[in-house]
Amino acid sequence: MNLSVIPTLRIGFIGSGFIARFHLQALTGVRNVVVAGVYSPRATRRESFAALAESLDLGPCEAFDSLEAMLASGAIDAVWITTPNHTRLATMRAIHAAVKEGRAPLRAVACEKPLARTLREAREMLALAEDAGLIHGYLENQLFSTAVQRGRDIIWRRAVPATGRPYLARAAEEHAGPHEPWFWQGEKQGGGVLSDMMCHSVEVGRFLLTAPDEPRDALKLVSVNATVANLKWTRPGYAAKLAAAMPGVDYVNRPAEDFARGILTFAGPDGETAMVEATTSWAYVGPGLRITLELLGPEYAMEFSSLNTGLKVFLSRAVEGDAGEDLVEKQNAEQGLMPVLDDEAGIYGYTLENRYFVDCFRRGVMPFETFRDGVAVVEMLMALYRSSELGRTVELPDPALEDYVPVVARG
Repeated sequence: MNLSVIPTLRIGFIGSGFIARFHLQALTGVRNVVVAGVYSPRATRRESFAALAESLDLGPCEAFDSLEAMLASGAIDAVWITTPNHTRLATMRAIHAAVKEGRAPLRAVACEKPLARTLREAREMLALAEDAGLIHGYLENQLFSTAVQRGRDIIWRRAVPATGRPYLARAAEEHAGPHEPWFWQGEKQGGGVLSDMMCHSVEVGRFLLTAPDEPRDALKLVSVNATVANLKWTRPGYAAKLAAAMPGVDYVNRPAEDFARGILTFAGPDGETAMVEATTSWAYVGPGLRITLELLGPEYAMEFSSLNTGLKVFLSRAVEGDAGEDLVEKQNAEQGLMPVLDDEAGIYGYTLENRYFVDCFRRGVMPFETFRDGVAVVEMLMALYRSSELGRTVELPDPALEDYVPVVARG
């Protein structure tokens, strides 16, 4: 791939929902970029997104009434796919066709997590990007969290050379439930909380256990063991509450898991064992979204919790107001002692993530986190789902994963 450096990357967003708007906030901290276009099916949403981009001085941004029109406009260098999981493969097929037929002068594509709902879909996403000759990036924000970047650097630079490689990464992500109905619907999302959130946990764990100068596949997956459960949202009162708030969601008859735990065992470059212990939940009721990370080695430990913030506020009962998420994502209260994330986009990794991918795409360089890593993540997720279904450890490689569909995603 031999692409010239361009002074400014012109991004087109496919999708205009919650995560796309998170990216907009992050892009205010990125140079040499313009959000030049957006397409999503709902006119009001895409027009609102374009107006927000303009207000953040990221434009001019045009709201296109079709994906084909945006791809063929000549105004877009790279696209960010932020659409619901069940639409991503069709979106990538449309991008591939437009590029191959000479209708879209794109150089790069980035896709939100997870890359696909199944391993077969993920492999096709990768094949389409490669066949179209596109630079491709997998948008896993937690790898770019400021805490992860700084902590990983210190551990591998100071502790590992003196005492040896880390052997255990723990990752947990918990909140009270997703924003949109499709997340709760197994067929559309591809699963439940394991698919939605453990995709973060397994990849940040693998990242922490891998040396900065090693290839991303330096660790070889050996086995996984997982358990999934419905702890909260299948209870009658909560199922009814969910049905009222999320049109089309039926957690009485078609639940997807709201809790998952997994153990992944890897073999390191010298054959040593390393493990990732991951826990995810849609049944956590605290101040808001909680991410906890640990990295353990022979003579050291690293830990991070997103809710152990330096900034907190206390609001008494006399302070009344509307519910919102102005203090922390997935906020569950508006009174009491509350942690405040003063820069969510930075703490969660979106700012450094966008800065990195914009720079790679602008320079014509393949990033270190690509669709290949997205495929590896989906393979881990499918192995975890299969383990939970079988009630036993799954050894890797496992040919059965190629066509495997999690129980909650089967029609």
